[in-house]
Amino acid sequence: MLRLLAAAGLAISSLAAAHLPAHAQTPAKDWPQRNVTMILPLGPGSGVDITTRLLADKLSAKWGKPVVVENRPGGDAIVAINAFVQANDDHTLLMAPTSTFTAHPLLHQKLPYDPTDLVPIARATNTLIAIGVPASLDVKTLADFVKLAKEKPGQLNYAGTTGAVDFMVSGWLKDTNIDVAKIPYKDGVQALNDLASGRIEIYGAAYAIMRPQVEAGKVKVLALMNSQRAAALPDIPTVAEAGFPVLTLDGLVGLFGPKKMSQELRDRIAADLIEAASDPEVVKKLTPMGQVVRPGPAKEFAGEIDEQRKRIAEAAKLAGGK
Repeated sequence: MLRLLAAAGLAISSLAAAHLPAHAQTPAKDWPQRNVTMILPLGPGSGVDITTRLLADKLSAKWGKPVVVENRPGGDAIVAINAFVQANDDHTLLMAPTSTFTAHPLLHQKLPYDPTDLVPIARATNTLIAIGVPASLDVKTLADFVKLAKEKPGQLNYAGTTGAVDFMVSGWLKDTNIDVAKIPYKDGVQALNDLASGRIEIYGAAYAIMRPQVEAGKVKVLALMNSQRAAALPDIPTVAEAGFPVLTLDGLVGLFGPKKMSQELRDRIAADLIEAASDPEVVKKLTPMGQVVRPGPAKEFAGEIDEQRKRIAEAAKLAGGK
């Protein structure tokens, strides 16, 4: 009888444990109680990776606990997002460019995660997104490129990499009624190398990865897709200033927490992140790397994410997608 009772008790305990969250919710005043993990959907050395590590150092000093940066690239950012969602832990956060997931509903019939599981905590930076062409191409503006494409229908190529930027560029090409062939790339670095060598004629990507080829004189930037000019690149217009607002896409980067995290804790983390990102030392290091330091609160960040989703959906319709 004792054995039966013990077995029954063990079964009930196991069942109860299975329905408990991975970690109990920590009161905001006592958080963090252990290491904090920031998961990234990008690899080491990227602009967002360097941003996160700078902020992690500042936050670790403030919180008195290590902040560990965990790179989980691949799978169209789904690898990182799944790791974050499955952790279900208020000590595990996601730092990500929103463009890595805002196009997911247009690319995947069934998502392995619920988008509402990504709860915005705060915006950190804006990544500069550039429209580049080979330095050898005889154009100086986006309008020049459109004119050339209309003179040579079907003879120019653009690099298409899966995601938000690709939808925006495809939609712009349709909107301007120019025939430019899409060459699909899985690797953005290879696309950039082909742009520099003149194998393709136009490419949209983070300025940080274009910068070496720009400085080498092999690529020139015609415009930035961001909504505002960058202080670090005062001579480069935005796409809206160049006459093509349909191409506008801000490279929003920010921090996300799990659904179960209390509002009080989200507010506290947001305040600490905004303070860390506003440090002049952080701004000085990130500005030359194509990151515009622009920390902001959750409500503002969430509104910008919704706007980005709408813009990408509109571009996809223009391009003939969903």
